[in-house]
Amino acid sequence: MDSWLTALFTAEYAGHFDVFLDGLAAMLLPLPLGGSSNHFRTSVLRNVGGWDAYNVTEDADLGLRLARLGFRTEMIASSTHEEAPAEFGPWLKQRTRWMKGWLQTWAVHMRSPRKLLRELGVRGFTGMQLIVLGNVAAGLVHPFFLFGLLVAWAAGYAPWHSGDGAWLIAVYVLNLFAGYVGSGLLGYMGLSRRGLRRIAWVLLLMPLHWLLLSLAAWRAVWQLVRAPQLWEKTEHGLARHSRRNDKMRDALVALERELSRLEREGKLPSLDAGRE
Repeated sequence: MDSWLTALFTAEYAGHFDVFLDGLAAMLLPLPLGGSSNHFRTSVLRNVGGWDAYNVTEDADLGLRLARLGFRTEMIASSTHEEAPAEFGPWLKQRTRWMKGWLQTWAVHMRSPRKLLRELGVRGFTGMQLIVLGNVAAGLVHPFFLFGLLVAWAAGYAPWHSGDGAWLIAVYVLNLFAGYVGSGLLGYMGLSRRGLRRIAWVLLLMPLHWLLLSLAAWRAVWQLVRAPQLWEKTEHGLARHSRRNDKMRDALVALERELSRLEREGKLPSLDAGRE
């Protein structure tokens, strides 16, 4: 791992793709697709209109359109390697784009709520609200719960006290606890399935992760108003393993060229040379 951010990214991705999306597929709920690796029947992709070129998370939007038109999406037992941003700046831009795209997706599909309800059914409609909108909304409200907790605590209230303000701080604590523990359990289950429990320590940083997600969520709202089609591209090839792979590839290419040159010049030793 390049940094604690990449370790968090790994835990989040493992929980999302190996646990969360698997669960949605098992419950026959709409799947907001990820952009790493998808496989479609070409006829189906054309039937649903392909990708929305104006949506910065066109994969999530496509997953909902597939569900609305009666198609079922399944998860397959496979792995796709993706490079996680190792520094905060690129991470923030990437996460802002994702959240802005989810807001775009929600707004587009909610233009006709009755039609959406009719096409997805009550379970699918509710799941779409919780998954697509809820994902961003949780980040937006998190700072308010955290601030409310700190203010109430400074005022002398605690969940175990009686009084008018005690119930409020209890709500704050339960919400924060549920968010942190829920995200942590999802990440731990994903890491366990991937055989990566050795980095489970990073889940202790979940409160910090939530604060960063909140920053990205509010930045996404601002961008949705000011620059809805802005696509902040994520630069890849910067991680240590990517640089190592590049060096290995370059070395193999150089070796292949040298062997070809020696073969052309008749200088390539025979494999049988030196055998008795």
